Amino acid sequence: MTMRLFVASFLGLLLGELARAEVASGPKQGEKVAALKVYAVTGEPKDKEVDYADLRKDKSTVYVFVSAKDFGRPMFRFLKKLDEDLGDDGLVVAVWLTDDPDKSKEYLPKISQYFKRAALTVFDGTAGPKDWGINPDAHLTAVVANKGKVVKSFGYMSLNETDVAEVVETLKKAVKK
Repeated sequence: MTMRLFVASFLGLLLGELARAEVASGPKQGEKVAALKVYAVTGEPKDKEVDYADLRKDKSTVYVFVSAKDFGRPMFRFLKKLDEDLGDDGLVVAVWLTDDPDKSKEYLPKISQYFKRAALTVFDGTAGPKDWGINPDAHLTAVVANKGKVVKSFGYMSLNETDVAEVVETLKKAVKK
């Protein structure tokens, strides 16, 4: 009986880790940050179409591409913690990928009160913007950028606020260079 319990526990842990596995998503390290034309729901500017890559140019930024259909509490906690932990080191630009942009434009102001500085934006289409290489299997893709270049991309099928530390550390190391 003890051996069965051990095997069952081991398999449970293994399956849990596989479910949290990262997937390849986002542009490759060293690439120039591509154009990012989105509708800015919150942040500055607000309520208009903008190219956030152009606005942020050489500034430290974490671009977070959220599959709107997969958005839930764990992703919310990830975004909130990321917004809190970046502090003055950068800005979070959250991009909702959706086939129903009007619904997201209505929803995002409701959750914006929980963020200090994050810019919440909408992209019309679930595949993501051209030249960003967003994997449709990723529920969330975080792209760390500094000085107009991609530092690292993280693709997640499952995540929570504990995944923020690696993203923040990646940005802080890039800023120090």
